[in-house]
Amino acid sequence: MTATTADSAGCSGTASPASPVGCSTKPAPASSTTMIASWFLWSWGNASVSAVMVTFVFGTYLASDVFGPDERGTQWLTSANAIAGIIIAVTAPVIGQRADKTGRRKLWLIVHTLLVVGLMAACFFVQPEPGFLLLGVSLLASLTLFDEFANLNYNAMIVDIAREGNMGRISGIGWGFGYLGGIGLLMLVYLSLIAGEPPHIFGIGEDEALNIRAVAVVSAAWFLIFALPLLLHKEKTADKNTIEHVSIAQSYRRLLAVIVRLWRDDRNTFWFLVSSAIYRDGLSAVFAYGAILGTTLYGISPANVIIFGIAGNVISALGAFLGGWLDDRLGPKFVISASLWALLATAVVLLIFSEERAPITPTLAFWIFGLGLCLFVGPAQASSRGFIGRIAPPEKAGELFGLYATAGRSVSFLAPVLISIFLAVLHSNIAIILAIATILALGLALLYKVKNPREHARVV
Repeated sequence: MTATTADSAGCSGTASPASPVGCSTKPAPASSTTMIASWFLWSWGNASVSAVMVTFVFGTYLASDVFGPDERGTQWLTSANAIAGIIIAVTAPVIGQRADKTGRRKLWLIVHTLLVVGLMAACFFVQPEPGFLLLGVSLLASLTLFDEFANLNYNAMIVDIAREGNMGRISGIGWGFGYLGGIGLLMLVYLSLIAGEPPHIFGIGEDEALNIRAVAVVSAAWFLIFALPLLLHKEKTADKNTIEHVSIAQSYRRLLAVIVRLWRDDRNTFWFLVSSAIYRDGLSAVFAYGAILGTTLYGISPANVIIFGIAGNVISALGAFLGGWLDDRLGPKFVISASLWALLATAVVLLIFSEERAPITPTLAFWIFGLGLCLFVGPAQASSRGFIGRIAPPEKAGELFGLYATAGRSVSFLAPVLISIFLAVLHSNIAIILAIATILALGLALLYKVKNPREHARVV
């Protein structure tokens, strides 16, 4: 049972001015269960980057005072991540485009995955001394950079494994697997290397932060093990007739031409890239600042932050699975907009209960409604990927997902800047909630300029 991508996109089979990304008449492949399962498992393993290395364990380690006073670690890490973000914004579309044109999407997924694994393992050598801070932030920023490139090619593979009728479900399950993988790894490292008195598993102690550094090795092994099925899965060789050899200069000229044509001929895709970039920055901020809010405003103890992170990932996974099911029935725009509205409503409730109000304490309110926020983040993220997958012809998927990544990176300053401004005015961490809500509301407003992919296909 196959469907052509031309049919599913509502195209005639030839590129038109109104569809600058082009349309393909190739049959959308009915991928094997093994291929789809391998794609899910890669996401499960990749959770080691965001959940453990960046957010809850190693990033927190680098930000601690063992690397210097006055939040030196946080400042250095923020600067390093900013540099990585600029590199991603400038190069992601071209990297995706060149992977499309040369038929080497899978090869670059392998290369970037192995680079991430190697950089994670190397974090073991970052000892808790100020002199090791530069090494630590360089390794973490570099693995974040290559992880973005790996995800670019990974996301683009969705057009090879999913059809129009199950695009939302496949994307949602894949995103859910990522959350579940984060839960599994967080529980593993927490129970074996962090909780309780030393020595921990295999006699690992806490001198020289050995247990935290060991987390980096466990995370690297976790990603490699679960990525291998996809990396080793055999697939059809790229059609030699579609392979092009283009210079880097030609790649950038083509990128500029695509952006110009999107503005001129395909405003729907253009506005989706803009709106999704904005609200995705807000979605990222929910997780990035959630732990800070919990500990500073709602009385969550530092020891319970990882527990909250595990619970949040469970809820996010459930939301992603449900959102994927609704996506295939009601369309990605409905799922995204409904999720954003729910996030805004939940933010208002959290604001109300940020102070002691009977019968709910701030701590209980955060556990209830903070987890409520997590429920709606997953569907919005998964349906955003599914939206791009629906409008991207297979031979241009990497390029369009590269633009998607760049659009997000180009506005990634929004949350930090807006939070800083609100904090300067309000002198309270309530500013974090207000800033995130403002960003989500702006993205939601711009989303109303966008039509669902099927509606868009009929218009053009």
